[in-house]
Amino acid sequence: MPSRECEMNTIIRVMPGGAQIVADHWQVLRDIDAIPLSAIGSHVIVPLPVWRQLKEYDSSKGTPTIGVWIASDDEYEDIADGLTSLPLIAVDFPAFRDGRGYSVAYLLRTRFGYRGELRAIGDVLRDQLFYMHRCGFDSFDVRADKDIQEALLGLTAYTIRYQGSVDDPVPLFRKRAEVSSDIVDDQWEL
Repeated sequence: MPSRECEMNTIIRVMPGGAQIVADHWQVLRDIDAIPLSAIGSHVIVPLPVWRQLKEYDSSKGTPTIGVWIASDDEYEDIADGLTSLPLIAVDFPAFRDGRGYSVAYLLRTRFGYRGELRAIGDVLRDQLFYMHRCGFDSFDVRADKDIQEALLGLTAYTIRYQGSVDDPVPLFRKRAEVSSDIVDDQWEL
């Protein structure tokens, strides 16, 4: 399997023209105590507990632009309003079978109105991308030991969506009802 360890970190980003593989300029800080300050780039994603401790930072003094990553078991609802001003929120998937991150993404987009970049990190695989996008994710840091080109295909695995969600809130049965009513209306106009 192709590895991306020696390459520049790339992610999948969904844009208006479709999904693309792009260079990633964000650095995820997993163990903030083990990383020397000189190694920290200009765009960092810190764990939610670290973000909570940050009182102020002045970007004009050379401090990094900050994003936050939320673990699947983090309590974030009490500070969700503060999160909505961040340029990036990442949600960590500690294991493929852990689906709590889907709910976090959905709530950030629908209940809390987050409009910035919402990224899936951790154990992110091709089979999840379509569903992650439906819940509100618009960028994906695919697991390093997986082929990112192959993973990109996961966003187009299905063409019909039955349920409404963040990416398309109108369920299929409502769309069919609208089309049927348009047909009936057109028949009466003849």
